[in-house]
Amino acid sequence: MPKQGYHHGNLRQALVEAALRLIEVKGPTGFTLSEAAKTAGVTPAAVYRHFEGREDLIAEAARQGYEIFADLMQFAYDKGQPSALASFEATGRAYLAFARKYPGHYIAMFESGISVNRTPELAAIATRARGVMEQAANDLSQHIPPEKRPPASMFSAHIWAMSHGVVELFARNSPGTQSPFPPEDLLETGIGVYLRGLGLIKPDDA
Repeated sequence: MPKQGYHHGNLRQALVEAALRLIEVKGPTGFTLSEAAKTAGVTPAAVYRHFEGREDLIAEAARQGYEIFADLMQFAYDKGQPSALASFEATGRAYLAFARKYPGHYIAMFESGISVNRTPELAAIATRARGVMEQAANDLSQHIPPEKRPPASMFSAHIWAMSHGVVELFARNSPGTQSPFPPEDLLETGIGVYLRGLGLIKPDDA
């Protein structure tokens, strides 16, 4: 691809997409800004018109990922309504679906070491994504007396951690780790065990 310098039609987005491809192949620290520029077909100097450095570029990739992620989580939550349980389980499955379909974004968001507080925009969209799962958790716990009810943020974080673990160990082809069960089944049964243990669902609810 010939270099197009500063005249590239949408240089900023082209660089983000180039970074995403490189992140998938080399990881978030395995490429340089010069490589991103080459992949995008522009001069290295052009990168600095839009990004201060590689971390700034990865942070933008993460922000865009959270935008997609938040929308996907909201769609899953809405699709499960009016059942609180269906909505909660759907958000977990949406996590797996996102990791599979958008691996570059996923890595930029969760494995790059970039803080969600790096920019106000990144922090805001990350908060919106977390808020969907917390809302699903809050809906599910309404029948529990307030004095016995675990914080929605706590058990939604537990499910988020479980989802992340399933993705990392079994859904992204980690070397040496192969599960005899589909990742979706692992997550669904894990969520069921967890929710029953909290008394959030009865043994015959799922």
